[in-house]
Parts: sequence; C-alpha cells; structure tokens
Amino acid sequence: MAEKACDILNESFYGTSADYQDFRPALVANCVFNSFLSYTNIFLNIITIHAIRKTALLPKPLRTLLLSLVATDVGVGLLVQPLYISTLVSRLKQKRIDCIYDKGLSVVINFFCMSSFFNVVTISVDRFLAVHLHLRYQELVTHKRVIAAVISTWLLSAIISSNVFWDPLFIISQVIGLVIITGCLILVVIVYWRIYIILKRHKNQIEELQIQEVQQGVQNGDLSNFLKLRKSALGTFYVCIVFLICYLPSYILYILLLARLLSPISFYEASPYTNTLVFLNSSLNPVIYCWKMGPIRRTLMDIMRSIVNRFKQ
Repeated sequence: MAEKACDILNESFYGTSADYQDFRPALVANCVFNSFLSYTNIFLNIITIHAIRKTALLPKPLRTLLLSLVATDVGVGLLVQPLYISTLVSRLKQKRIDCIYDKGLSVVINFFCMSSFFNVVTISVDRFLAVHLHLRYQELVTHKRVIAAVISTWLLSAIISSNVFWDPLFIISQVIGLVIITGCLILVVIVYWRIYIILKRHKNQIEELQIQEVQQGVQNGDLSNFLKLRKSALGTFYVCIVFLICYLPSYILYILLLARLLSPISFYEASPYTNTLVFLNSSLNPVIYCWKMGPIRRTLMDIMRSIVNRFKQ
C-alpha cells in the first residue's frame, strides 16, 4: 500500500502542472515554517534538557520520563525536520519521489512521533500512580522500573514505525498499530479523569480537616504534598492536551487513508499541514515546561540569566 501510494503520487501529482501550481505556495510556506521551527526546537529543547537535569525538586522518575520526551523532541529538530524539508524542496523542484527514500523518511518520522506519543502516555500513567499510590509511590515506582519503561517505549516505537517494510503484512501491522494508539488515547483520557477525581477527593478531605482544626501538623504536610502533586499533574496535563491537539489531525488523516475514505493524492496534499503541526509540538513542549512546571521554570530562568550575564561580560 505504501509503494502504491508513492507511485500514485509520482504519476498523478507531478503529472498535472495545474495541481502543482495550486499546491506550490503551501509547500513554500511549510518549508519556511519548518526551517524556523527546527532551529527553535533544537535551542529550546537542549536548554530544557539542561534545566531538567539541574532541577533537584523534580521526582527522579518524572525527571527521567521528561528527559526521554525532550530527547525525542530534539530528534525531531535535528533529524526529522531537516529530512522533511529536503523532501518538500524536492517536491518544489518537481522531482519524482524515490519510494525507498519515502519509506525511510516515514520510518524516521513515525519513530520519533511514536516515541513522543508513548512517552506522553507513560508520563500520564506515572502521574496517576503518584496521586493514587501516594506514600507507596516511591516504593513501587523505582528508577530501574522507569528506565525499563522508557526503553520499552522506544523499542515499541521502533517496531511500529518499521512496519512500512513489512510488505506482506503491511495492512495487518497498520491496523494493529492503530488499535494500540487508539487504546493508549483512551487510557490517557481515563487516567486524567481518575487524577481529577482523586485530587478533588483529597482537596475535600484536607478542607474538612482544616475546618475541624484537627492534627495541625499532619494537615500542613498533607496540604503541601497535595499542592505539589496537583501542580505536577496539571503541568503534564497541559503537555498531554497540546500533544493531542497537534497529533490528532495527522492521526485522523491516516485513519481516513487506511479506511480508503481518502485518496493517496489527497493524503499527500494534506500531510504537509498535519506533519508541520506534529513538529510544532516539539517546540511547544519546552514552553509548557517553563509555563506550568515551577521548578523547571525557575531553573530555566537561572540558566537564561547566567547566559545573559556571560554575554554582558
């Protein structure tokens, strides 16, 4: 199916000059925007990696998961976007697409996109365990288990993204991949709904204790812990929401293609917009960390101040 779509693109899209002229401004706009995003992505995420590593107040499991997510974002800026820009330039020059190269690019893009997706899912589950297990969280969610989870997400991403080379089983592998992704999307929705319910219940319990003025020292400790969990859950929630906004159009577009409700040529015409939106997510994540995660924001501000002071000297 992948080779067939590529052949149809070469025969139909580049065979009609009228269609090409109509599509040329979109290609130029996506080239320029992705070039800008690539630089901002690399700069922002490298600084974010440094900030996360230096933020001692972050729980070690959450820090590891965030570093894994930021690493995929750096990969998008360093590798995926330059390769994608070269493909857009080839389209602008009306060069025929090499189907092997097109497959390789799909593998690279899907690998980093799947890695981001599974990292976001893992972070969501981690925050749920933090609020659900409470005091038992540190005992059960160890650093070694988190490392194992991160390695598993990267391996699963590699397996799913390589399915374009499984020609005899391509359709089956695509369906299995979509079922896994859909299941994970449902899981994320359930997880954050449960987080909301648990935090609301904890808030009500703390308010009742404050009204009754019982065990003042325990109350203050519970309130402080509750606020920390609430802030970290909210921070990762915004990461998840922005991720879904950026990725859902591409996900829906691919389902339409797989269900044959969309022609390959229409898919290729729409894909520059949905792909660019996916890449935009990698540049937005550092902004969310700085905006919604206090410890990371303070560390980032310290780093930026030190950089400015060095330039002044």
